[in-house]
Amino acid sequence: QVQLAEFGGGLVQAGDSLRLSCTASGRSFSAYSMGWFRQVPGKEREFVGGISRTGVRTTYADFVKGRFTLTTDRAKTTMWLSMNNLKPEDTAVYYCAAGAVPNSEFTSHYAYWGQGTQVTVSS
Repeated sequence: QVQLAEFGGGLVQAGDSLRLSCTASGRSFSAYSMGWFRQVPGKEREFVGGISRTGVRTTYADFVKGRFTLTTDRAKTTMWLSMNNLKPEDTAVYYCAAGAVPNSEFTSHYAYWGQGTQVTVSS
């Protein structure tokens, strides 16, 4: 079992950059594929990006392509989501997750979740 925790959220202005981190405790996430999701009140949690267990393949939702980048450290204990050119519609609680299905967009494919970190982008 892996415990995940997100850090780095905050209040920024449109056009700013922010980097979220997801740290694993208990064990590394080397055995899992990892993903970032986000959720706003009243809406379903949506896929932002994912990285395969080996780190070779990353995928992104269309609405973040070219703006967000997902990376991990070699030890597979920390994952980052670098977000550039943030927009007000990026405002959400961002979650990291670990699961067995590579690069899945479905929340049901992820067994472990962090508690989320709030990102607010003002216009």
